[in-house]
Amino acid sequence: MNTATPTPAIRATDLACGYDGVPIMEHLNFSVNPGEIFFIIGGSGCGKSTLLRHLIGLQPAITGDIEVFGESFVQATIERRRALLKTFGVLYQGSALWSSLTLEENVMLPLEEYTDLSKQDRERVACLKLAQVGLTGFADYYPSEISGGMKKRAGLARALALDPAIVFFDEPSAGLDPITSRELDDLIKQVSSEQGTTCVIVSHELASIFSIGHRVILLEKQARTIIAEGPPRELAAGSNDPRVLEFLHRGDIAPPPAAG
Repeated sequence: MNTATPTPAIRATDLACGYDGVPIMEHLNFSVNPGEIFFIIGGSGCGKSTLLRHLIGLQPAITGDIEVFGESFVQATIERRRALLKTFGVLYQGSALWSSLTLEENVMLPLEEYTDLSKQDRERVACLKLAQVGLTGFADYYPSEISGGMKKRAGLARALALDPAIVFFDEPSAGLDPITSRELDDLIKQVSSEQGTTCVIVSHELASIFSIGHRVILLEKQARTIIAEGPPRELAAGSNDPRVLEFLHRGDIAPPPAAG
């Protein structure tokens, strides 16, 4: 029987993140397993979105390395990095839909950028992706004509256009009511389970973290690094770090008990 450990979808090694050579977070070491729903969590200003920008190549690492399925993203040539970017999908916090384009046209953008598909094939794929996120019949709508939750779904359809191995989410529940947020969580879980997609999610929403998260890393502003890593329920039930307990037990949300 083959018991070899699969190559991580993402591995960060002694990573320092920041801007203009000034680190915000340092000594970041973590890995994300293929098919995992992995959360990057922490309070405001701790560096969650900054780390995400480094992982998707929008910001260069100050030091350290990021590997994508065993291949260095930091050291890759421009051509190879472009090829690796094709394996990524990104759902930005505000959905980042072009207001002058229909939903179908928005989803077609990465297909136009990264494929040689004909216009007819691009339209077909776009309609399939919109259907995948529950937006059948909305291809000709503009972003201004749909709700916030539907915009998130349309943004996810665009993120899935190239059938990426990894999808990154920046605060996907931001601005959504609890019911719509739960529906989006269910959709993320469905994408992960049915397609084996690795999902990396920046969030501070406890309901989502406990509902669909397999593992988390918790960033802390003062420590400027990761202070906890593991399944969120287990951290909430068993951590001895008061900073971890304060974050995972805040508000009126009681974390579910750890499995087992």
